[in-house]
Amino acid sequence: MRRSEHKTEVIRDKVVIVTGASSGIGLACVKAFAQKGSRVVLASRSRERLDEVGAQLQAEGHQCLVVRTDVSREDDCRHLIEATIERFGRIDILINNAGLSMRANFKQVELSVLHRLMDVNFWGTVYCTRYALPHILRTKGSIVGICSVAGFIGLPGRTGYSASKFAMRGFLETIRNENLGHHLHVLIVAPGFTASNVRKSALTFDGTPQGSTPREEGKMMTADEVAAKICHAVRHRRNKLILTLVNGKLALAINKLFPKLIARVAYRKMLREPDSPIEPTDSKSEPI
Repeated sequence: MRRSEHKTEVIRDKVVIVTGASSGIGLACVKAFAQKGSRVVLASRSRERLDEVGAQLQAEGHQCLVVRTDVSREDDCRHLIEATIERFGRIDILINNAGLSMRANFKQVELSVLHRLMDVNFWGTVYCTRYALPHILRTKGSIVGICSVAGFIGLPGRTGYSASKFAMRGFLETIRNENLGHHLHVLIVAPGFTASNVRKSALTFDGTPQGSTPREEGKMMTADEVAAKICHAVRHRRNKLILTLVNGKLALAINKLFPKLIARVAYRKMLREPDSPIEPTDSKSEPI
């Protein structure tokens, strides 16, 4: 067997749950794992869109299950895991991808916005992981968290988003450490800026979606590229996947040595965004 064929065998016939599966990185992961021979479970609030994707996958000969799931609701997450076990009898990989972003100055943001981000990004990961964990331990499988560079560096204008991603990362690292003797694989992914609809649905100060992205997405890594790298990292049971060189790997490397420098860079980068919620400093003073 060729080496590339062996890598595909690693995830062939595995049962993979993907939350936030109706668009973006989640949808790309569903397609990537299905093409590798996995049986995929699609979870999202958008039942109509899930049905469309599920029908397409079935027409292509893939095994899949669609489960409408609001990850901020514990009962929905429990039902997702139970439905997966009822259909496939096992769980090998859980990809915690469902997430919300935000773009607002903390001084103006309504606290309900931060609650919503924590409910989806953090508690959604906790709920799904809690109910899937016993099954994944039995298969010596993988738990994946789609984090962000914002889960390593606090980004101005993203208080709720950074806080929820920091919390997700801490939670998953602890789950990994608690189960070192049980062959559990935990992968934390920081995609960097990715061309997807997450910025269009990002919440503003009062919780309404901003509706458009302030960034040029044509130059960003695509969701399909991110999904391919996630597949590779799962096959090789990597602990961490940091994507994009400048905004990801380089930024985190410099942050370890020169955190004040990265703070200035992040501040200026977010300040230059169109309609930035970041307040400029006094022109006579230097931030930080």
